[in-house]
Amino acid sequence: MNYLNKIIQKGILLFALFFNNVLSAQVTIENLLSVPFPTELKSSPDGKHIAWVFNDNGVRNLFEADSPDFKVRKLTNHSTDDGIDISSVSFTPDGNKILFTEGNPNNGKGEAANPALLQTKTERTIWIVNVDGKDLKKIGTGDNASASPLNKIVVFISKGEIWSVSLDSAKAAEKLVQTRGSLGSIRWAPGGNKFAFISNRGSHFFAGIYDMVNKIVSYPDPSVDKDIEPVWSPDGRQIAYIRTPNNKDELPFTEKRTGSPWSIRLLNIETGVAKEIWRAKKGTGSVLFDELPVTDNLLLWGADDQLIFPSEKDGWQHLYSLNIQNGETHLLTPGNGEVENVILSNDRKAIIYTTNISDTHRRHIWKANIINGTPVNLSAGTGIEWSPSLTSNGIAVLRSTATAPGWPYLIRENGDIIKIAPGMFPASFPEKSLVVPVDVTFRAKDGMLVHGQLFLPPDYKASKKYPALLFFHGGSRRQMLLGFHYMDYYSHDYAMNEYNALNGYIVLSVNYRSGIGYGLNFREALHYGANGGSEYNDVIGAGLYMKSRPDVDAKHIGLWGGSYGGYLTAMGLAQNSDVFACGVDIHGVHDWSEELKNWVADYDPATRTEFAKIAYKSSPVNFLKGWRSPVLFIHGDDDRNVPFDQTVNLVEKLRAQNTYFEQLIFPDEVHMFLLQSNWLKAYHASIDFFSKRLK
Repeated sequence: MNYLNKIIQKGILLFALFFNNVLSAQVTIENLLSVPFPTELKSSPDGKHIAWVFNDNGVRNLFEADSPDFKVRKLTNHSTDDGIDISSVSFTPDGNKILFTEGNPNNGKGEAANPALLQTKTERTIWIVNVDGKDLKKIGTGDNASASPLNKIVVFISKGEIWSVSLDSAKAAEKLVQTRGSLGSIRWAPGGNKFAFISNRGSHFFAGIYDMVNKIVSYPDPSVDKDIEPVWSPDGRQIAYIRTPNNKDELPFTEKRTGSPWSIRLLNIETGVAKEIWRAKKGTGSVLFDELPVTDNLLLWGADDQLIFPSEKDGWQHLYSLNIQNGETHLLTPGNGEVENVILSNDRKAIIYTTNISDTHRRHIWKANIINGTPVNLSAGTGIEWSPSLTSNGIAVLRSTATAPGWPYLIRENGDIIKIAPGMFPASFPEKSLVVPVDVTFRAKDGMLVHGQLFLPPDYKASKKYPALLFFHGGSRRQMLLGFHYMDYYSHDYAMNEYNALNGYIVLSVNYRSGIGYGLNFREALHYGANGGSEYNDVIGAGLYMKSRPDVDAKHIGLWGGSYGGYLTAMGLAQNSDVFACGVDIHGVHDWSEELKNWVADYDPATRTEFAKIAYKSSPVNFLKGWRSPVLFIHGDDDRNVPFDQTVNLVEKLRAQNTYFEQLIFPDEVHMFLLQSNWLKAYHASIDFFSKRLK
């Protein structure tokens, strides 16, 4: 009987292994990344049209749909994974044409990104097309095009200067504004006779005005500080803008809980007189946070002279209304959570915004009256919604779930959420095969409570021991969610976590300190990054949490991540090879002292000796003697965020001490890989690397 039981048990085990292998064979990383990823969702001012960009396996095209039936029209016809991006989508004020940019930004040497090694120019160029797809034409070389309210002139930025082109003429674009500084943030006055802009001069920024009639540039309110985010009053008589104090000693990747308070200023166009109308208080909220990944603007001018602005004075990034007449402010978005982007209703009496209030690990669309209304959740549920845009038949959004990537949807007034262009969603996508992660918490080494998303294999049995993988996002101003992410980079990473879970790993995606979603103090964690690397408490805490789980094989725990996640991967391998068996480090930071030079032109460790010591001690290179576990490095050599030398120099040191490493290098690729083929190569290399060492 015992012999028979053993045969039966063995048969059951073989069937389970066979079933799991069949499931894994059906779900490939290719079909997990097969859904076109939408970005740049915009609507026309009259609400009759929407436009967006689909990145379909590396092929980027512009699409348009008309209210109310939203049948989709393809406006461009690219057909290859060529690494050419499409961005800066906007409608002309009459809603009849769409402006957009094709091409890639330059690096410090003036070279446009070209990972496909095309033998043609890949610089950014501006295009315009009718909403019906007719009359597609290039109108200039540059980016950030903006059409005047009269629909006759388009201005844009080229090499830090403002150029213009007439839509009624075949004449080539001409330089419009001749002035010092790198120019940007163009904002048209309602009448179209003027526009505001920002002149970035390094240590200080000026808010400028260009008079189209008299062809005059003026800087009405210059200072030693930095003016940003200009917004016009509806009558065109005033401009509001944010002023942030200059702080020469401030360094990136260090905590900024308090500082010299920022303010909002108001300029009277007729008199040229500017005044301060609001100032943040000292302490919490005194430092402006403007790094949220989907924020389009920070100031909006609502009805009844109400100015909408963000503030963290209660420890959360909330929206407030400011009465310009009497200076009174009113909290519009109460609750523990953060607002990421916001638009005004057509009558300017309400705001529609994206937030994680009431659902920390997702995003939903809310609406609030700017005078006295109670906030209303327009998209509650298990989905993730972002990028609201008004149409004449509802609110267009992008939406994902735990088992389906982002896609355009419409939120109707009755609350129904309707998928736009459902026939374009790939039928081969394995939505029903994916696992649904759950929110878990654990304690960091220093006791801080940390959240993460736990993915269990579909054949999970509590009595079994599984290999495990820890994932760390980049940023670090990011938050992984209980579903496919709203940024394409992290949507890919979420898909990879799904793939690993389906292939027999227990996966923990860690939302470590210095990320967003949990308030100011969590984001501005003491001694994080280059000022102490305190996030490592979360890394080792996650490792020990996984090691303590009875369903985890404690000797087979790996970790991986890109950018800031690559930094934390390297920190884990360097400090705790006894816990982490191997890791995949994708364009990670390895030496903060060198990395800071990429962000602060005059950063010199020799003149900041005390800080330089801390930055070095906060880096993986400080712990190399303990690095014994194998590592796979993946990096593009035209990376503008984390210089390629970060990997070059670390490999030299690991080679000298005989630490095993592998490498996958992408010539001319940038930080956020432009080629789909490179994403697939990176993930396949990671899959193979982990399989050999953790299984």
